Amino acid sequence: MPRRRVCIVSFLLFVLFALCASVFAAQPPRADQVQASTPVLRAIEPPPTDAPADVLEQRADSLRSEKLYLDALDYYRAALAKKPRTAPLYNKIGIVELLMQRWPEAKKSFENAIKSDREYSDAYNNLGVIFYIGKKYGKAIDRYNKAIRLKEDTASYYSNLGAALFSKKDFEKSAVAYSHALELDPDVFERSSRTGVAAQMAKPEDRAHYDYVVAKLYAKMGIADRSLEYLRKAMEEGYKGINNVYQDAEFAGVRKDPRFNELMAARPAAIPD
Repeated sequence: MPRRRVCIVSFLLFVLFALCASVFAAQPPRADQVQASTPVLRAIEPPPTDAPADVLEQRADSLRSEKLYLDALDYYRAALAKKPRTAPLYNKIGIVELLMQRWPEAKKSFENAIKSDREYSDAYNNLGVIFYIGKKYGKAIDRYNKAIRLKEDTASYYSNLGAALFSKKDFEKSAVAYSHALELDPDVFERSSRTGVAAQMAKPEDRAHYDYVVAKLYAKMGIADRSLEYLRKAMEEGYKGINNVYQDAEFAGVRKDPRFNELMAARPAAIPD
């Protein structure tokens, strides 16, 4: 083939390729495609060097609430540089690191908070969360108890303790801890499900048992709506002892609620795990 013809063919192929590429580039991704974008790691300006520590901390709090975790860390660390060995700042840094699943860094931050203030109950509680995530339930229970000894009126401490005891299958003590948490804050489970570390239930039957226990606690407190909600969850998780609801004294009031009969008649099917 003459050189001129080869050049013409090559040029035409190049033009065709370019046109095809432009057409595909212009097409929006289909519904079954995932189009990834470059993540924005830091969204704001670095901490100003002339800002006082309390201003930096307040800005960091705001950034954390907006889930701009890397920026929040920058501001918390800038505040800590101006107020060294401040337990609440170490604790807040640890919380951000926990939310980012940086477990070793979070553990060190909570330990630094405790070293800075041996009476700082939140740091003991949060360190317990790190141990709980690592399934070191004995150490978690120890830290939760230390937090409770320092501050006995915090519902989340008892809720966390209940979760760790439940994971160790110490159901009786777990129920006592959960009951105390509910007495302090009837909404404690709702708060933890939205923002905290969820109870670790390795097996569906454990989750079902947990839901039944919570339903019983709410029934005992006379909070029928929540009790029925957790009863439904227990059935959906396939709790085998659901008929105990007819004998357990805690459900005496709930059994009088027409919605209870409707729920038990409907018998929601267990959801496959």
